[in-house]
Amino acid sequence: MDIDNQNILTDSLGRSHTYLRISLTERCNLRCTYCMPADGIPLRPKEHLMTADEILTIAKEFVSIGVTKIRLTGGEPMVRKDFPLILEKLAALPVELGITTNGVLAERFLPLLKENNVTTITISIDSLHKNKFEKITRRNEFEKVWNTIQLFQKKGFNVKLNIVLIKNFNEDEIIDFINLTKNQNLTIRFIEFMPFDGNQWNMDKLVTQQEILDKVNYSFPLQLKRLTDSPNDTSRNYKIDGYKGSFAIISSVTNPFCDTCNRIRLTADGKLKNCLFSDNEFSLLKPLRAQESIFPIIQSALQHKFASRGGMDTPDKLENPELHSKNRSMISIGG
Repeated sequence: MDIDNQNILTDSLGRSHTYLRISLTERCNLRCTYCMPADGIPLRPKEHLMTADEILTIAKEFVSIGVTKIRLTGGEPMVRKDFPLILEKLAALPVELGITTNGVLAERFLPLLKENNVTTITISIDSLHKNKFEKITRRNEFEKVWNTIQLFQKKGFNVKLNIVLIKNFNEDEIIDFINLTKNQNLTIRFIEFMPFDGNQWNMDKLVTQQEILDKVNYSFPLQLKRLTDSPNDTSRNYKIDGYKGSFAIISSVTNPFCDTCNRIRLTADGKLKNCLFSDNEFSLLKPLRAQESIFPIIQSALQHKFASRGGMDTPDKLENPELHSKNRSMISIGG
């Protein structure tokens, strides 16, 4: 395949995909309710998963055709035994390298991240209350995660916090999270609860972008400032006037950013997903192991990308549980 005269990473709507999210593992040391079904998921055999060398090879191929940013996800990426090797090899590529973690193991890898010039870390934490944290994660790790957040700030990292909002569970903490930005240079990111297999999603559990802004405007009258979003941002960015940090809203359900999407996802078993919401998957690992080019598969995956939310572009489709169950659970897609 001649790749010199065509942009493989551009889809049929002209969107250029320069951001690759790689899931290193389906395993996790937490059991968050919105991510993993209560009874867990069947783990794929090790031989079905990408090796460190295969991850590097696929990443290099993507970089050669225009990917400029790679984010490592899971599961929890740091539970993988060869995580240090993978990080070091990917850090040598000419890309911006990021990582999303639950923070439980992050402290032990802080020197490694520093050495490999990873400057931004995204940590998931859905409650500032220990009991609620334990309820949603099904684990007692709040203090470790909170101490990690403070440590990484102290060591000069750009720290972002991901908060999945769920109605009648943690929307009463929106202002508490924003108040963290008064004296801390944090970026708080509120994420609308999204439908995946096994997470019991429905619209009644959704805390919308407008509801978040209403709460903020009520608590901070005339103090809310709209910030300029970066190109291809998934989030709408804001800050409270005079506060050190900022906050953002990722409204994939009520106000999606699909028209400027530049993201593609590689699952731990080597399947390419052109959209988080889509159940379509394209194996890159199979042709790679057969010593075949993966470029035709990448191109096909992007040409099959829907305009919006994997084809769930109307309320009735969003609320159809049969469509959710066709997709993977979040734990096996990668955050």
